Amino acid sequence: MRILAVDPGEVRIGLAISDATGTIATPLTIILHESRDKDLERIAAAVKEHGAEMIVVGYALNEHGRPTHSGRRAEQMARALRGVTDLEVELVEESFSTRDVLTARLASGMKRKKRRTPPDAEAAALILQGYLDSKQN
Repeated sequence: MRILAVDPGEVRIGLAISDATGTIATPLTIILHESRDKDLERIAAAVKEHGAEMIVVGYALNEHGRPTHSGRRAEQMARALRGVTDLEVELVEESFSTRDVLTARLASGMKRKKRRTPPDAEAAALILQGYLDSKQN
């Protein structure tokens, strides 16, 4: 089953896709935030183009296990995506995914200029890979 991951942000929205077996996540693209309707339209187009059968949306929790402000916005996006796509949409805890991508870039010795590229699609892939791995176990 092919799964699309969404890492929602205020400026950019990262997308990642799994392979057909639901084993490996790959960064897909970054959508620049315009409006909720346009963002949903572009995500739905990616779902259709890549044949996704499910969507996971990353959302952040605070230290008490409650959604942060961005987490609540992710919940709203997940509800809207259910209506637009008629697919199962699951929320996946994603606190620090962007930071983890940036840390991995630095640890790998990536040159500073390359490290400046937006990490959003890679963060979506990290969220999706975590989800896929949890379903394998």
